Amino acid sequence: MIRQSLEELQRLFAEQAARVEKMVNLSVETLIERQEKLAYKVINEFEPQCNKTEMIIESKTAEILALYCPKAREMRRIIAIIKANSSMERIGDQAVNIAQSALSLISAKPVKPLIDIPRMAKISSEMVRHSLEAFLQENLELANEVLEQDNLVDKLEEQVARELITYMIEDPRKIESAMKLILISRNLERVADLATNIAEDDIYYITGQDIRHPSDRPVESEDYYE
Repeated sequence: MIRQSLEELQRLFAEQAARVEKMVNLSVETLIERQEKLAYKVINEFEPQCNKTEMIIESKTAEILALYCPKAREMRRIIAIIKANSSMERIGDQAVNIAQSALSLISAKPVKPLIDIPRMAKISSEMVRHSLEAFLQENLELANEVLEQDNLVDKLEEQVARELITYMIEDPRKIESAMKLILISRNLERVADLATNIAEDDIYYITGQDIRHPSDRPVESEDYYE
């Protein structure tokens, strides 16, 4: 019975990860394509589903813990899902923030051609997907790749801020729009941070090691233990 319950929990987890990745992509598409309907899809359709699924996952994990008293690896698996569930809901919140900012920019004159923000969105959404795949496949290498990608997103966020500040100094009329773009880049950086959190939870599930506060060295296959 516990196996069936865990499989159902994992299915919900996979659906949620796919949903929040889609939310991030659609929110940035709102900005790039200037299509309001994409933002409203994120805000009015996906966000309620995301919140509902978070609560369902919480309920099912509590039920499994109460009924089956899982041990060792199964317990780590459930703990990882509980923590990642919270991170995924927060990724959905970041996507909603991006969509709302993008809506306000649709009617405004573009500050500049968008280059780095779409790159950030692509990397961040891939990090979300790869953190899920690392969990489902018990793929330590993929989890470590997610950790490494976080640094690239951080650098892009800094680059976006520096460039937009220059535009604001040169033309104060661009300040409002530029600030919203900076906020969007920060939302995407936060998505990457949350995906990194999930990858760290993956590593805990796979190896039993909590790597959140040590030396940052990648965990190797010989570190596995049951």
